[in-house]
Amino acid sequence: MLTADEDFEGYVIDATLGRGGYATVYRAHRAGDPDHPVALKILDEDQRHEDQTARLRREFEFAHEIHHPHVITVYEHGPGWLTMELIDGGTSSALPGVTEKLTVLAQVADALDHIHHQGIVHCDVKPSNILATKDFSRAVLTDFGVAYTVAETVDWRYAQLEASLHYTAPELLHGRPPSALTDQYALAVTAVELLLGAPPFTAENPMELVDAHLNQPVPDYSDKIDWVPRIFDSVLGRALAKIPESRYDTCAELIAQLTHALD
Repeated sequence: MLTADEDFEGYVIDATLGRGGYATVYRAHRAGDPDHPVALKILDEDQRHEDQTARLRREFEFAHEIHHPHVITVYEHGPGWLTMELIDGGTSSALPGVTEKLTVLAQVADALDHIHHQGIVHCDVKPSNILATKDFSRAVLTDFGVAYTVAETVDWRYAQLEASLHYTAPELLHGRPPSALTDQYALAVTAVELLLGAPPFTAENPMELVDAHLNQPVPDYSDKIDWVPRIFDSVLGRALAKIPESRYDTCAELIAQLTHALD
């Protein structure tokens, strides 16, 4: 790990922002330019092998191609590192209320629909990959390290699946390639987790979680939570349909329906 005031590839480290499974993110600035901080993501020393460096490069290349206010902006990259805009409020899990959460979800839905129109599937939508500003006015979708283009999914194999299991759509578990509808499923799971505190399907081990995605019905939250109306269950049931073609046409439509249900 780097410490404050250390130099790295022309950047000066200000502080550590967070650590993940394979990388550390720092607040940093270009030497001589402290008024323009960035987020500097560096692979951990023991993770700088070919597949992880390729994943980080892929993360940069996808984000660099996308121009949308709710997709993270990236600046530079090198072997095992990249820089991106600094979003100062942390992940979406820190959002304080239903209104703020629905606003952020709508922004991310718009970003997802945008990348889907460009033929890109994110493949790892979850709360930790949604960052928000401190005033909760803006959110961005980040981490395109396992994203795919539609063209690449032609030769899709189940072994390529790297998505987080709690957010994985049933069709992926059946070996089908990812699509806009699999991102929508993950967004719906994310919405449930943000709004109600936990994802709809939980289990003690991975096999039970896979079975839940494939076979268990979507929970009826209106029977358990007083402030959740029955229409919320209907909206969620469609977004988390086992058959992807039964879901909403767009991510924006899903979040609009959830917002209407909770008005």
